[in-house]
Amino acid sequence: MKIGVYGGTFNPPHLGHVTAARAVFELLKLDLLLLVPDGQPPHKVLPAGSPTPAQRLEMTRLAGEQLGLGEKVQTLDLELRRPGRSFTSETLEALRERYPQDELWLLMGTDMFLTLQTWHEPEKILSLAGVAAFGRTEADTEELFSVQRDYLYRAYPQARIFTLTIPGVVDVSSTDLRAMLARGEGGALLPPAVYGYILREGLYGTEADLKHLPFRQLRPVALSYLKYKRIPHVLGTEQEAIRLAERYGADVEKARVAALLHDCTKKLDMEQQLALCRQYGIQLDELERRALKLLHAKTGAAIARDVFGVDDEIYRAIWWHTTGHAGMTLLEKIIYLADYIEPSRDFPGVDKLRSVCYKDLDEGLLLGLEMTIKEMTDLGNPVHHATIEARDALKG
Repeated sequence: MKIGVYGGTFNPPHLGHVTAARAVFELLKLDLLLLVPDGQPPHKVLPAGSPTPAQRLEMTRLAGEQLGLGEKVQTLDLELRRPGRSFTSETLEALRERYPQDELWLLMGTDMFLTLQTWHEPEKILSLAGVAAFGRTEADTEELFSVQRDYLYRAYPQARIFTLTIPGVVDVSSTDLRAMLARGEGGALLPPAVYGYILREGLYGTEADLKHLPFRQLRPVALSYLKYKRIPHVLGTEQEAIRLAERYGADVEKARVAALLHDCTKKLDMEQQLALCRQYGIQLDELERRALKLLHAKTGAAIARDVFGVDDEIYRAIWWHTTGHAGMTLLEKIIYLADYIEPSRDFPGVDKLRSVCYKDLDEGLLLGLEMTIKEMTDLGNPVHHATIEARDALKG
């Protein structure tokens, strides 16, 4: 197995990191990419007011997810847990013990590559891993790389070196980016979920009011709550909610907010969901206490109101988007159905359901409820009473 190791302060991880990592992953045909945030980098001091190690780890994890590689990319806290300076030779030594039969490749940018011989124990580094160096701008020429390559081959005959230039890659220094964020700029240079996390945590001098976010900021903040694979669903639900709201005369802005936040706690496990239920005083029935799938609607609604200050109409639309209930409001119907028929959904009958929804909303809602009841029954799963009551109310 070929394993790439990409370390750095990631303060913050930006699109330059992401695009470079993806390019090297593909060109080297790596099987696994490990992202390793520095604890205490030996070559520089982290600026005052930098995020905590846990925050840098989470930003790096979110950035790694944006690569779209699934389990082929992992974020390690190896250096963050190690006391003292974060030396690459020690990290590679630990990884060699973990992956004794695999081929390690150390990823780095131009500046790091050109000074590799000055690092702590460069000979050990080059004996433990190959080096994959990438230029982030067209100014990083092959001529520059070749001089350093030749030197390293002479000084360390065992070295394995691969160099490439990535034209058009986002080129921004983390120092400049931090200053831009403090001025309310720079969001477009970050993976959306990373930018959202920065706004949520108030990092780098950002002072976003989470209860009054414009949509350009609400969207990345909402995405920062999600697993990567759920992002297309949530964005699809937003677009479907807009279309349904426009079709049936609902408040489009409220539909967008509810759609963006409806799955904000979806990734939490049972223990975490129940903890939120206790925190917000959410009463659960017998089925809800043992059905994880039902809890995220309730806890998501609580987070949407507490953190983002949504009104009762949006709160209830999120609360009921999984089960439905008798006497649903227009917005509740729209969010329930937008979640059901958004473009990434693909199941038998979805095309018919979409067609009916745009002819008559209540007919679409009834069909969706009946499909849910049939699916749950066929699987031998209990159906929540609110879903049955919603269907019966529509049938009169």
